[in-house]
This record gives sequence, C-alpha cells and structure tokens, in this order.
Amino acid sequence: MITTEIETLQKEVIYLKSTLQEKAATIESQEAEIKRLEMEVRLLRQKLYGVRSERRVVVDPEVQGRLFNEAEAGAKEEEAAEDTEVIQYERRKKKGGRRPLPEGLPRIEKVHDISEEDKICKCGSRLTRIGEEVTEELEIIPRQYRVIRHIRPKYACRKCEGLESEGGAVKIAPAPVQILPKTIATAGMIAAVVVEKYADGLPLYRQAERFRREGIEISRGTLSNWVVRVGHLCNPVIEVLREEIRKYPLINVDETPVQVLKEPGRANTTKSYMWVFRGGRPPDDGGGGGAIIFDYRTTRSGKEILKEYLKGYGGCVQTDGYKGYEELEELGIRHAGCWAHVRRKFVEVV
Repeated sequence: MITTEIETLQKEVIYLKSTLQEKAATIESQEAEIKRLEMEVRLLRQKLYGVRSERRVVVDPEVQGRLFNEAEAGAKEEEAAEDTEVIQYERRKKKGGRRPLPEGLPRIEKVHDISEEDKICKCGSRLTRIGEEVTEELEIIPRQYRVIRHIRPKYACRKCEGLESEGGAVKIAPAPVQILPKTIATAGMIAAVVVEKYADGLPLYRQAERFRREGIEISRGTLSNWVVRVGHLCNPVIEVLREEIRKYPLINVDETPVQVLKEPGRANTTKSYMWVFRGGRPPDDGGGGGAIIFDYRTTRSGKEILKEYLKGYGGCVQTDGYKGYEELEELGIRHAGCWAHVRRKFVEVV
C-alpha cells in the first residue's frame, strides 16, 4: 500500500515538474512576444506621432574617437594640457542687419532735399552740403504682357496676274518658326509656364487663375497641352542626359511611388513609380554631379529600366536595399548600399 502511494506521488511529482517546465517555457515565450509587440508598437507610434527627421548632430572627430580609443585620446589630452596656455577672451557678437541688395539691379535715384529757405542759416550764410544719407527699397514690377503681331505683306502682279511667275500668283514671306505651331504663345511664355510648374511648384490651374485675374483667358487644358508637347520636344535632350550620366563614376538610383489620376486603363488608386538617375562624383573626388533624369514607369520592377539605363556601365551604382536592385549584380555592375538606410535601423533600435 505504502509502495503504491510512493509510486503515485513520484509520478505526480514528475508530472508537476513537467507541467511547471511547460508553463515556464510558455511564460518565457509570451514575455518575448510581449517585448516584440511593445517594440513594434513603439516603432509604429514613432512613425505616426514622432519626429520624422533623421538629422543628426555632427560629432567632432576627436570626440567620436573616444568611443573606441578612450585611453589613447586621454593620454594625448594630458600631454597637450602640459604645454597649453589658456587664453580667455570674449567673442564679439555679430551685428544684425539686412543683406545689401544685389549691385546688378537697376537703380532709380530720388533726391529728397530740404527747401531753399531751410538752406539759409540763421546767421545769414548759405548751408554747405557735407554729405548724404542713402536708404534703398526693393520694388517689384508686375509682369507685363504684350501681343506680337506678325505682319506678312502679300504681293501680286497686276499685269500678268502671276501667269508668268513661278510659285504662284501671290508671294508672301514664310511664317515665323514657332516652338509649338498653331499656338498663341511665344517660346518665352511657354518656358515661363514650364518653369513655374516644375521649378516653382505652381500648378497649372493656379496659373490659369492668375491669367484670368490679369484679364487673359487661357484654360488649364491649353496649358497642359503646351507642357505635354514641350515634353515630347525634350526627348532628344533626355537621350543626351542618359549618355552624360553614364560618364560619371557614380550613379545614384531610387524609385518613388506616385499616384496618377485619370490614366487610361488604370484605376486612380494604382501605384506608379518615378525612377531617378543621378550622375555624379563620389565625396572623395569632390562630390557633386551635373545630370539628373526622372523617368515615369507604371511598375516598380527594375529589370527593364536598369538594363535600359545601365547595361554596359563600368562605374558604381548606389541604391537603397530594395531587392529589385539585385538586377545590378546580374548586369555585372558594382553595387554600393546606402549608409542612411543602414543608420535608420540603428535609429529604430535606439
């Protein structure tokens, strides 16, 4: 009887130990899951409500070095402290003031003089001009419009009525060449519309409203037509830019989603992508660059566009970590990653 109870108790102990171990493993797993979810919630809150800027404070290289060679840096500081004379001084604060207006702007001088009576001193002598005070104001002249009338006289022969003339009875000078035939706009006006849209960020509907406010009726559709036609005329320039980009030792590539409305055969919610190719020099070679191309595509797949732009390129291409750029390795192109994207993971962890 006692032996049976002992065996039962031993089995119960074994069972309880096993159950306890299972519970402990479950608790450990749940705690890990809770930590993971808490981290995910914190990251989501940061994305929703936190500061999105990834600006960083540039650290002094000497201070940065202390993270890794604190002992060596400290020894150097002690050696320098023995021979260093401390000099205290006050730094003068820069005086505030507006920047001078550009010298190249035309100047209109307006002299504000005192009256002739005030130029006579109480002693009876005439005052002598000893100097002057000059202040400048910046004035803007609203843009002006004018209509250029192209007049082409017609000529005809009253005697033979053109029967003995080659090329027709009426002679007239050829029409002037227009950048966009059969439009009312000069090349300068079309250029202004394009620059204001893309360089100044002024949408075409606002430009149309401004024209209307100034008494000129030019519809948004007309402005759009001008921009599209000019875009087609720029295709040869784009081909030149492609070749120019390939001359640089470094090309930066990135793709950004854009939403296009009322695109034939596609829903308004469908994502499209603007691909950017920038040719330049690496930082150790002076940095900077001179050629940038924006290429609109309906897909994020990089297989075709990367081959189109970079096949046979012998330099280095820098991108983010998007898997679509693995095509670069198949093209035999040296592929460099982006430190900003690497740093972003550390920012998320910290």
